[in-house]
Amino acid sequence: MSADDELSLLVIVVDANPIWWGKKALGEAEFTLSKCIDAVMVLGNSHLFMNRTNRLAVIASHTQESRFLYPGKRWAFADPFGDGGSSMESNCSGSKDGKYELLTAINDAIAEEIKDLMTKTDMRGQQTETLLAGSLAKALCYINKMGKEVKANQEMKSRILVIKAAEDSALQYMNFMNVIFAAQKQSILIDACVLDSDSGLLQQACDITGGIYLKVPHMPSLLQYLLWVFLPDQEQRSQLVLPPPIHVDYRAACFCHRNLIEIGYVCSVCLSIFCNFSPICSTCETAFKISLPPVMKAKKKKLKLAM
Repeated sequence: MSADDELSLLVIVVDANPIWWGKKALGEAEFTLSKCIDAVMVLGNSHLFMNRTNRLAVIASHTQESRFLYPGKRWAFADPFGDGGSSMESNCSGSKDGKYELLTAINDAIAEEIKDLMTKTDMRGQQTETLLAGSLAKALCYINKMGKEVKANQEMKSRILVIKAAEDSALQYMNFMNVIFAAQKQSILIDACVLDSDSGLLQQACDITGGIYLKVPHMPSLLQYLLWVFLPDQEQRSQLVLPPPIHVDYRAACFCHRNLIEIGYVCSVCLSIFCNFSPICSTCETAFKISLPPVMKAKKKKLKLAM
C-alpha cells in the first residue's frame, strides 16, 4: 500500500482546566496555557507536514464542556480527506509571513476557540474536575465519523494524544474504562503526556491500547518531548529509542466511595467493586444469600443411674 493510501489521524486532547492553569499562572509564570497551546500547534503542524494525507483534530477538555478547537464550526463544510480544494482554501485568510496558509488558518482557529472557551468560563458551580472521559468519547466519535468517510482504497490509522494537567477524577472511572476498552476494540492508540501528578487512569489506558505514557520532567520543555516521543506513529516508534515503560497502577475505584482500592468485594452479577461488604448490590440490587456456619446442637448428657 502506497503512502497516499494510508491516512494518519491524530486527535489531541488538551486539558484546559481553568483552576489548575490559574494556580500554575500564579505560582509559575514560566509555563502557561498559552505556551501549552503553542506547543500543541507546533505538534499539529509537524504532523500535517509529515505527509499530505495526515489529518488533525484538537479538543479542549474543560470543567464544563468538551469543545473542538479544530476543526471548529468554520470548518464544518470542508472535505476532511480532500486534496486542499476550494472548500479548504475558503477558510484560509492568507499568510503574510510566508507560512503555509492552511496551517495559519488552523492556528488562528485554535487560538480563537481556546480564547472564547476560557473567557466565557463561569466557575460558580461545584464542578472543578476536567471532563476527560467525555473528551475521549468525543474523540472516538470523531474518529468513527472520519473512518466512514474514507475512500474504499484507503486505510486510516488513528491515535489519541492526551495532554493531562489536573489530577484524576475517580468519579469518571467507569466512563473512562468504557472509553479505553472501546479504543482497544477499534485498535486506536491512546498516548498520554502528563504535566503534573501521575495519572493511574491514563497509565491503564496507554498499557491497554499500546500507547506511550510520559510524565514531563520539565514543563517548559514540553514541545521537545512532544516532537520526540509523540510525533512518530506506531510504525516509526519501533526504530527510535523512547522512554522505557513505567509501572502501571491497576488499582480500581470502588463504586460506593470512588476511592482507589487494592482489595475489595466484587458483585458476581454486574462486577461492581465495593470497598465494604454489603448484602445487597447497590448497582444491580442483587441480594446475596449469606451462608452461615451450621449451628451445632448441644448434646444432651445421659444421667447415670446409681446402682
